[in-house]
Amino acid sequence: MSVTVQTNSTPVSRSRIVAAFLAIYVIWGTTFLAIRIAVETIPAFMMAGLRFLLAGGVMLLVLLARGGSFPTLRHWRSAVIAGGLMLVTGIGLVSFAEQRIPSALAALMVATNPIWICLFEWLIFRGKRPGIQTLVGLAFGFAGAVLLFAPALRTDSGHNDLVGMAIVAVGAMSFALGSLYSRRAPLPEDAGISTAIEMTAGGVLLLILSVLTGEPARLNVAAVSTRSLLALAYLIVFGSIIAYTAYLWLLKTVEPAKVSTNFYVNPVIAVFAGWLLGGEEVTVQMLIATAVILLGVAVINIKLPSRDRAVQGSSGVDDAYGQVKERQTTS
Repeated sequence: MSVTVQTNSTPVSRSRIVAAFLAIYVIWGTTFLAIRIAVETIPAFMMAGLRFLLAGGVMLLVLLARGGSFPTLRHWRSAVIAGGLMLVTGIGLVSFAEQRIPSALAALMVATNPIWICLFEWLIFRGKRPGIQTLVGLAFGFAGAVLLFAPALRTDSGHNDLVGMAIVAVGAMSFALGSLYSRRAPLPEDAGISTAIEMTAGGVLLLILSVLTGEPARLNVAAVSTRSLLALAYLIVFGSIIAYTAYLWLLKTVEPAKVSTNFYVNPVIAVFAGWLLGGEEVTVQMLIATAVILLGVAVINIKLPSRDRAVQGSSGVDDAYGQVKERQTTS
């Protein structure tokens, strides 16, 4: 039996959706450690700019060579806005903050992103009020993130950690706005070209920001390590070309609340990546938090029985994304 999901009148295979979710779950979870390694010897905005400009430029050239249509000026304008929100003040600020704070801590702050997505979807983009099921799932996810974050509050980390966490929080809010804007913006129908121009635009903006903040003058080319260059290569190929493409495709394929669950899973992957590759300690509290986070993901994604949905409807509480769920079909 094959399973498909009907979205925007186009059937999409369940296996393709699962593969895309695995990409944003696993790959993006490891990019936090890769960013931390890359910014050891490469300035943050310069590193992020090179990452997205190279990834986006290569993708765009390949897709155009294969017969893709060159984006219009309207498409590029949307790409500049989306790239500015998601890549410059989103991932760019996370990269900058990781010069101050550990990668796992940055990942935990990014776990607040689904909360901002739900709030901005409702308050700014005039979406439906999140339903009880979505709110419960988000609450579990946020509680798990708090459990992971709590130990940092008990350390003598000082001013740098507080500033770094504040920077990442701003980045998370900006990424949420960019995600919702990208879902609605006039961008090329081809997901690959859409991704490529967003990354290209974001990369250019980040390099401009790098120049404005004086990073080129502070760069010591001789001191750039092989370790940082390999991390940058990983971010370009896996973190940008593969995972970012999967993320934008999912935004146009399934409801935002489900896509945003990656911001709960990513911190879990980030913590364990630090343990496996960086020799960081994994505590019992981290394991409990992991379980709570994954429970939140399950609550958001589970499909309630019809009787329960009828009860919700009779009580006047609507699922924020119920219209999309009603278009799910099996064959």
